[in-house]
Amino acid sequence: MKVLAFIKVIPIGTSGGSLSHYVAEVIKVLESRGVKYQLTSFGTGDELGSLNELTGLVNEVTERLRSMGIPRVLVDVSLDLRFDKEITLEHKVRAVYEKLGK
Repeated sequence: MKVLAFIKVIPIGTSGGSLSHYVAEVIKVLESRGVKYQLTSFGTGDELGSLNELTGLVNEVTERLRSMGIPRVLVDVSLDLRFDKEITLEHKVRAVYEKLGK
């Protein structure tokens, strides 16, 4: 089963208003784990092999931010679990565009 997840990580207690430095660190974690992802302005869409992989990813991301001195991290995860067929992030986006006639 492929786990599609949308993950939003919000560092709380940063010294400035910009979070892009922290987002870049999260992306480094995704890439080091070989996770297929789509970056958006509010989070990442991620393709994972299992819920255990998701748990490990969230743990590593939060530890990375903690090591950067972030005192608190808010993590929001939405899951799409298909049991009847395996889908990808691209499949979900393509299906909407097809319905729009694009």
